[in-house]
Amino acid sequence: MNAPANTDIASAVAEAQARFTADNPNSQAQLEKAAAFMPGGNTRTVLFYPPFPLTMTKGEGCSLWDLDGHRYIDFLGEYTAGLYGHSNPVIRAAIDKALDNGIVMGGQNQAEADLAAAIVERFHAIDRVRFTNSGTEGNLMAVSAARAFTNRPGVMVMAGGYHGSVFYFAPGGSPLNAPFPYVMGTYNDVEGCRDLIREQGSDLACVIVEPMQGGGGCIEASPEFLTMLRAETEKTGALLIFDEVMTSRLGPGGLQGLLGITPDLTSLGKYVGGGMSFGAFGGRADIIDRFDPRRDDAWPHAGTFNNNVLTMNAGLTGLTKVYTADVAESFNARGDVLRQSLNAMAEKLGAAVQFTGRGSMMTIHFRQGEIRNVDDAMAGRNELRPLLHMDMVSMGIYPAARGMFTLSLAHDEASFTALEDAMEEFLTSRASLLSA
Repeated sequence: MNAPANTDIASAVAEAQARFTADNPNSQAQLEKAAAFMPGGNTRTVLFYPPFPLTMTKGEGCSLWDLDGHRYIDFLGEYTAGLYGHSNPVIRAAIDKALDNGIVMGGQNQAEADLAAAIVERFHAIDRVRFTNSGTEGNLMAVSAARAFTNRPGVMVMAGGYHGSVFYFAPGGSPLNAPFPYVMGTYNDVEGCRDLIREQGSDLACVIVEPMQGGGGCIEASPEFLTMLRAETEKTGALLIFDEVMTSRLGPGGLQGLLGITPDLTSLGKYVGGGMSFGAFGGRADIIDRFDPRRDDAWPHAGTFNNNVLTMNAGLTGLTKVYTADVAESFNARGDVLRQSLNAMAEKLGAAVQFTGRGSMMTIHFRQGEIRNVDDAMAGRNELRPLLHMDMVSMGIYPAARGMFTLSLAHDEASFTALEDAMEEFLTSRASLLSA
């Protein structure tokens, strides 16, 4: 990356976007073509960023190639779903074998039972599990099951939380959220959320929470906060749902396993499907067994592709042959070292920058001081995020536009070094905009 000519943030962003536009004419043309058939040329909002998103044509290992022939080291990682990297050969072989026997057979298959057994073995709070096609569906079913089981209406969420496309609680919210009666707490506010749970009393069906907010900025929940949620929901008869769609990758049995806190229900998704479309919800047997179709009082749960053989075989192979417990521990330890290295670099260079997160997930924040919730995150100089993104892309690093970096098993020390070198270049060349 050439030394920037501008020191004003808005001018620097404009200059970086102009460079990006000049470097990527084919991606720009592709967006304009696609916009004739899809609003904004896009069918997945999070992938759009100004001035236009790159169109990717190939992925291999930890590398991506775009329509203009540029190669990137992938640190977006499909927003944690890309744990295995691109085209992991062991998982690819399992998918190929499954394809040989047919895709949609309209019946039960052996792989779904084997994958369910592997999940129950890995996650101590899951006695039984049901499959869906996305984390959004998994959360929708978990919340709906909690409301039906308790015969109560209320759903408690956290500001800054994200539980899927119809559970969006970032600042500004969404008019498309599922129409449940929500009450909203402040993440990591022990006393405030305790009072809110007690105030809701017998109207509260469940509390759904991410043990670390992913989309909210890789903000960890304190053990005290989660312990309080567990204790207070038990007292009031509400269910505690851990959304581990993202965080289940952070340890052999997810964050719940590392923290030793047992929720009533858990939602899963992302990497657990081995890179294929996947979601799940599971938990206490007395709750999930209400979906047993052999019961006279069974709850219905449909989904044509819930047990599709590609996902079932990819997920089973990933959990049992690739992402074993030992690998999960060592992989996330490497992520902790990388995050600590980046934070030490920022401190050494005097930049008002920090990386929050745990293990293989992290997000950059343009501020110093403790970050405990979305309000703390929003207090940073977030107008710098587009500049970071454009600069990273120009140096061959592909993170999420919002500043999230996610690791995959395909990353090696050379890719970590490339990220550290790019971050040092950014912190040095943009020093006038980043000073503490």
